[in-house]
Amino acid sequence: MDVNSLCRRNKKGKMYNICNNKPTLRKQIEMGLMLGQLECQHQFRYRKWNCTASRKGFKKVMLRDTRETGFVNAILAAGIAYQVTRACSTGELLGCWCNKKLKNVKIKKKVKNPQLPEGNFQWEGCKGENVEYGIKKSKDFLDFPVKNKQRGDMKTLVKLHNYIAGRLAIKSMMRTECKCHGLSGSCNLKTCWQKMPPFREIGNKLKERFDGAAKVIAGNDGKSFMPEGSTIKNPSKQDLVYSEETPDYCDSNTTIGSVGTRGRICNDTSMGEEGCGILCCNRGYRWENITKEESCNCEFIWCCEVKCGKCLNTNRVSTCL
Repeated sequence: MDVNSLCRRNKKGKMYNICNNKPTLRKQIEMGLMLGQLECQHQFRYRKWNCTASRKGFKKVMLRDTRETGFVNAILAAGIAYQVTRACSTGELLGCWCNKKLKNVKIKKKVKNPQLPEGNFQWEGCKGENVEYGIKKSKDFLDFPVKNKQRGDMKTLVKLHNYIAGRLAIKSMMRTECKCHGLSGSCNLKTCWQKMPPFREIGNKLKERFDGAAKVIAGNDGKSFMPEGSTIKNPSKQDLVYSEETPDYCDSNTTIGSVGTRGRICNDTSMGEEGCGILCCNRGYRWENITKEESCNCEFIWCCEVKCGKCLNTNRVSTCL
């Protein structure tokens, strides 16, 4: 997903305002999209469609409404929210507001919530990472142009749902960190704030949601969707959804944006998705021993140098036919 092309297509509304009047925020959004795409490539590195960086292929995939598209929309929405939130907390993005709900709120007794710290503590809303601001800017950039186009369109409903699921993954994984105050480390009072987890953990969570994604069909009112099977429960806001089956990504096919799996490195000892049997689509694979010179036997020399030897390492590498 390219920020420049998105900005060119939208001539009004909140996205237009960000694109043309807020260059610093636009830069953080661009970084957030890159963060999301890199995480997609990591999570899908062993799958037949590996979240290719090829612009044309990626664009073709995103035109469909598959399980993969649902994950991509979720991780990109999460990436923007995460990057904007982090930029606010580090001072790279100015003009961000604090989490006023937490600012200067003192709690004198334990609340029945396992995520809250023990004992007396005070929330510090401006010290923590205010994910609500990041979520709002992610919505302004991604949701606003989609909502204005086709509110009742099935693909639009699914896309907006997965955007929300991506952002909620961050919100549900916020952590509480505290600093003690008091004489001699007595910790009579704690100052606490909320912090986001590493983005890799958010990617892992959304990959789990991808594995359990629900297929949906249009609802009778034309404004909602429901599970395809009558015995399947309605997906929650945090679940990923899709309406089209995944096409065959085994072979190169420009129509669907597939580059195929020929030449992909596979694991010939694994039965999982990275295994040669699955990844190579039963076409078989070839293997060869590849020898590389690598640094080894490194030692620290006082002061301040590291010296390493050179070793030849041979590894077996299998690639799909």
